[in-house]
Amino acid sequence: MKKKSLTSKSGRVRELKNKDIRSMRSASEVLPADLVSVLPKRKRGERGHQIKPKKISVTVRYSPEVVEYFKQIGEGWQTRMDDALKEWIKKHPKRAA
Repeated sequence: MKKKSLTSKSGRVRELKNKDIRSMRSASEVLPADLVSVLPKRKRGERGHQIKPKKISVTVRYSPEVVEYFKQIGEGWQTRMDDALKEWIKKHPKRAA
């Protein structure tokens, strides 16, 4: 039986079925041993090294009119709110106490 290609002629990958996944072989079966030896060793489902987040998640309360104003601007309103706060910081530099 001929295996169905995972990609179309344009190179687009089709949706994988359970049958496709069961027929896949492990990296150690298909790659050279010297390449397999340098691959990260992780358990199944274990995540690799994560990039440190560039922003900090906080819980903060704003007045309804402030939130509504930024939400009305549309998608990306939280980023614009962050930009507005950064601009305020530039205009009001921290002074030594």
